[in-house]
Amino acid sequence: MPGAPPPASRLLAMAAPRDLAAAAPAPGKAKLTHPGKAILAGGLAGGIEICITFPTEYVKTQLQLDERSHPPRYRGIGDCVRQTVRNHGVLGLYRGLSSLLYGSIPKAAVRFGMFEFLSNHMRDAQGRLDSTRGLLCGLGAGVAEAVVVVCPMETIKVKFIHDQTSPNPKYRGFFHGVREIVREQGLKGTYQGLTATVLKQGSNQAIRFFVMTSLRNWYRGDNPNKPMNPLITGAFGVIAGAASVFGNTPLDVIKTRMQGLEASKYRSTWDCGLQILKNEGLKAFYKGTVPRLGRVCLDVAIVFIIYDEVVKLLNKVWKTD
Repeated sequence: MPGAPPPASRLLAMAAPRDLAAAAPAPGKAKLTHPGKAILAGGLAGGIEICITFPTEYVKTQLQLDERSHPPRYRGIGDCVRQTVRNHGVLGLYRGLSSLLYGSIPKAAVRFGMFEFLSNHMRDAQGRLDSTRGLLCGLGAGVAEAVVVVCPMETIKVKFIHDQTSPNPKYRGFFHGVREIVREQGLKGTYQGLTATVLKQGSNQAIRFFVMTSLRNWYRGDNPNKPMNPLITGAFGVIAGAASVFGNTPLDVIKTRMQGLEASKYRSTWDCGLQILKNEGLKAFYKGTVPRLGRVCLDVAIVFIIYDEVVKLLNKVWKTD
């Protein structure tokens, strides 16, 4: 009938597309990860990873502490493993694990929580994070984890491992060791090498997240929500880990020396670096590179795989959008 209003069904049909369009997310907009999910997923990933890779960390630390100015204790990776197993059994390769395990969970939690917090504020209108901003977010995450968790954790770990090489080890376990360190040196005794640790962790995570962000952006192309197979994530993690090892192992060597039982002979981080260069040469800055390479590549691959898979699970049970 002319002039009659359209039937209700027609009005609903006309309105539905507009309503759906308004409710649907913008095409190509990346999903953001809530920092709370990042903290949970990161902590779980960090705990699992360190239990798998710790022996390589132990060997790397022993080789870095083995100064050339004294008769070398170890002739290489294999000799370090053989001597440790012969003198302390297989469990000797896990000396100091407790300090890293207690610290790895909060370390990874702080790292990923801070990264997601920063990246959520630095993404573009489509939710994408470019490589440069990924580097800056990684730097912020690395500095945060260094100050809050890594420096005291690494100091205790290095002292435990170094203590085992003494004729009469004095630390009977994690809590006893912490009590002795604090009793003898105060709380600052757990913050030896803070500058070197901040430089190492900041550069570490800056390099890793820069590489991971670059590779993920390349793989996903125009679809930021393209699913990533865990094997692809692991392969990218290996590349990111290798890049960080070759990029900052000299800082790792300096940090280890600054946290050892003989750290008092260095006046500062800069002095430590100069003494290593003068007494041992440039090659000493890459001591422990091979075991660190194996440990870090495995570490980064495992952590990113577990992190991504846990976040996927949390997205199903914890709605934050």
